[in-house]
Amino acid sequence: MLFGRNRKNPIKITDKGVVKWTYSTCGYCSTGCAIEVGTDAEGKVVASRGVGSADVNRGKLCVKGIFEHELFESSGRGDNPLLRESRSEAYREVDWDTALDHMADEIKRIQSQYGRDAFAVVSTGQLLTEEFYTLGKLVRGVIGTNNYDGNTTLCMASAVSGYKRSFGSDGPPGSYEDFEHTDCLIAWGSNLPEQHPIIYWRLQEALEKRKFPVIVVDPRVTMLAQKADMHLAITPGTDVVLLNALMHVILEEGLEDREYIEANTVGFEQLEKEVQKYDPVTASKICGIDEDTIRNVARLYAKADAAMSIWTMGINQSTHGSDGVVGINNLNLITGNIGKPGGTSLSITGQCNAMGTREWSSCSGLPGYRLLENKEDREEVAKFWNVDPEFFPKKRGLTETDIFPAIELGEIKGLWLVATNPMTSMPNTTRIRKTLEKLEFLVVQDSYADVETVQYAHLYLPAATWAEKEGVFTNTERRVNIVRQVTTPYGNTKSDLQIFNEVAKRWEQSKKMKFPEKPAEVFEEMRQLSKGRLVDISGMDHDLIEEKRGIQWPYTEEQRKKGEEPPRGGKRLYTEPGTFRFADGMAKLIPLPFIDNNEVPDEQFPFWLNSGRLVEHFHTRTKTGKIGNNNKFSPIPFMEMNPNAAAELGIQHQEYVRCVSRRGDAIVMAMLTQRVPENMVFIPFHFHDCVNRLTLGLLDPHSRQPAYKQSAVRVEPIEDQEAAARMSMERRAF
Repeated sequence: MLFGRNRKNPIKITDKGVVKWTYSTCGYCSTGCAIEVGTDAEGKVVASRGVGSADVNRGKLCVKGIFEHELFESSGRGDNPLLRESRSEAYREVDWDTALDHMADEIKRIQSQYGRDAFAVVSTGQLLTEEFYTLGKLVRGVIGTNNYDGNTTLCMASAVSGYKRSFGSDGPPGSYEDFEHTDCLIAWGSNLPEQHPIIYWRLQEALEKRKFPVIVVDPRVTMLAQKADMHLAITPGTDVVLLNALMHVILEEGLEDREYIEANTVGFEQLEKEVQKYDPVTASKICGIDEDTIRNVARLYAKADAAMSIWTMGINQSTHGSDGVVGINNLNLITGNIGKPGGTSLSITGQCNAMGTREWSSCSGLPGYRLLENKEDREEVAKFWNVDPEFFPKKRGLTETDIFPAIELGEIKGLWLVATNPMTSMPNTTRIRKTLEKLEFLVVQDSYADVETVQYAHLYLPAATWAEKEGVFTNTERRVNIVRQVTTPYGNTKSDLQIFNEVAKRWEQSKKMKFPEKPAEVFEEMRQLSKGRLVDISGMDHDLIEEKRGIQWPYTEEQRKKGEEPPRGGKRLYTEPGTFRFADGMAKLIPLPFIDNNEVPDEQFPFWLNSGRLVEHFHTRTKTGKIGNNNKFSPIPFMEMNPNAAAELGIQHQEYVRCVSRRGDAIVMAMLTQRVPENMVFIPFHFHDCVNRLTLGLLDPHSRQPAYKQSAVRVEPIEDQEAAARMSMERRAF
């Protein structure tokens, strides 16, 4: 009785009257959580919950997924197409036929007047894969521009480039299950608790069962760094130096896996010669990690039975991003840590379907990791689509980060933006604003009419979002999972698949091609094109994917016929010697000289500027900024600053300050914390007209990804705090 009187009341969850739960996949980050969306007796969407039988998240969701059902009727949704002849005019609502006829006429006008490549398309990492595939077919096979890319260039291009350079193909070789088998983990510029909370939970679950060392390489004391066994506070932009130094120690002490190297790699002698230059003493003076730590980490990693590296934007968003990925691959190749349980180079992807765009959108090539540069690939896809292979370009066109300079130069006159918001996401915001103003015709296709880039558009197309439509996503570990339609599209919106198909009808070229209207029929085309490829999904279909709660590729038609249970064949790539994707089957060990071309702090701009994610927000806050339970945690832009640095400038906690770079300025609230060193500040990248007013965005030479992480700023106190608050609000107002 005493126990009964004193025990705490159990948590009670409000009964929302759910009468039906519909299976789906979360549409935020790349973790790929299986989610069920609840509707009540009137068909209204009222709840979200995790799926316990799904291997990825095992019933758990982060704060974004928990409230994802509120997206459907959140503020700012577009309802009808909007059109204006010039930016000086007000938008007027038009019907879909008028909007798409005008769009097609303008694209044809621009291409006729200036050439096919004078019109560009920039997509996203958030469409369904069937939509990516259809957009690729439309752009490559109908419109015919070669200037076509996705905003994944801003986040994952260096991972793609690094995988291709080392292994001969894109495609992360490992899986989340590797946490359960590894004996040592290095996280490079990755803050899982805020970036990918459920992947972090998978890591924590593995650590509870079996302890292994976790090493975090990050200039900031992130949440993951606080949990780690070792935190290496590296000087920004010097990851290649640290990687070369680790390999120097491994080779110097004979800790490499010679048998694996000889069976699987080429280029060892050249790599060995280069890393000899990076002894720990020399390297420590560049990367800021002391020589003893370098030696200890190298020994831990090389002596582990299985060791793995994960990374996100801290590696990718650098002038040396692609080299950083190659360096991680080099480290794992010389220690025999590719293709085995617990041994992998695993890039943690950003957007929910960035992998889908990499696999099927044809941005950098043709479907299924095919290359425009390969004649056989062009002919195979042309035959399948019923297109003249000579219609395809013979090499990739401009990336997103090169498309905008081409607009400045007058080489590109028209642009179609699909679910991407460069006014917030691109570096050097002021330059991007002036660039967009030069376009003769700009189309913005988005679920939200209040996205900042719409201010510069001539045509706005309202698109359905997430589970208002149906199709698949591919997550970080190559797991294909299904999004089932939960509710009808908002207002007069159309799915992106419908929009692409309707646009295609405006070209004579499309009449000899097939543009299936049903997502399952589009997936069938993808299945056929995937046969025999690394990204073989021929054993999958929508119903089987839902039944198995996601299937990792490759999963072939032959495996399915034999009755092999998915994802048996797809947990890891390169599990057998000589199976890399170069012609000789070998991986490449690539020497990486360090070229120091970063913008660094000086007397005028004494602070490093760092940027990154918050757990409650996603990308440019187009979605999460409208969800009260997400936005309330960080509704305004802020800047982490070391208390000692703040004291020297007379800055108090939660005062507004002016942050200034060589590109522009931003008004932010100063939050004093020891998480950043005295010579660094950190600003989340989610807020419009904030951190990317400051960033330089020099490009990686291989991936063309911007170096968001290496900029220099100064911080100025503001005397009139009320005026600063107003200015901050005005800059964020639409």
